[in-house]
Amino acid sequence: MVTLMSIACGFGSIVISVDNARIGAAQDYRLAAILLVLAGVFDALDGLVARATNTTSEFGMQLDSIADVMNFGCAPGLLLYCYGFVQLGAEQPTLLRLGGIASFFFVACGALRLARFNVNVGRTDPRYFVGMPITAGAACVAAVVVAWPQPPVTPLHGGLIVALLFAVGSLMVSTVRFPSSKQKKSPLALVLLVLNLGLLAWLQALYFALFFAVYIVLTLALNLAWQQGWRGIAPPQTFHD
Repeated sequence: MVTLMSIACGFGSIVISVDNARIGAAQDYRLAAILLVLAGVFDALDGLVARATNTTSEFGMQLDSIADVMNFGCAPGLLLYCYGFVQLGAEQPTLLRLGGIASFFFVACGALRLARFNVNVGRTDPRYFVGMPITAGAACVAAVVVAWPQPPVTPLHGGLIVALLFAVGSLMVSTVRFPSSKQKKSPLALVLLVLNLGLLAWLQALYFALFFAVYIVLTLALNLAWQQGWRGIAPPQTFHD
């Protein structure tokens, strides 16, 4: 039931995005993006509920994976297509087609990312994700809508959304290691939490866009440092099997 609630949120986001495509109401696009965040909350809760009630099952895992494709692949892809390209498409048909391709690219990369995760469970270091998690990818593109809910009005803005979809999709299917929540906790984590809460109170809607920009830049910098031989933070373990 918790997983189905996450699907309901994803479906609601799709309905609002489609209904609002020709209208372009900023508050409706923001609501569609917020529903994706709520879907992420239910996605985190279903695993916690399953473990707490000792009801973990293969069926539940498969349902959760299917829900993730819709909630964090199809729903954000369609949201960004309606938000970024439908109204511009009347005067910029080429941009509309390019936006459709970019949106599908994001959805396809999300599906590939989930499939790779499913077959690699237990074969990779649990402290790190291989590629950006699909939930983070969805939140990354939704954060743009939350921060700037008014649809773009220039081809430049539309082009930036195309670049965003291609960039986030590529990060999801990459082999870049993204830190997971299973990292060893330290006092620094508490300091970072307080700092982020302060930034959220100050920046409000803009906070989420800033958070994911910093998250991606720091992760790429960490992976580059590992390649250069730096071991200040332990790199992920590798397994031959």
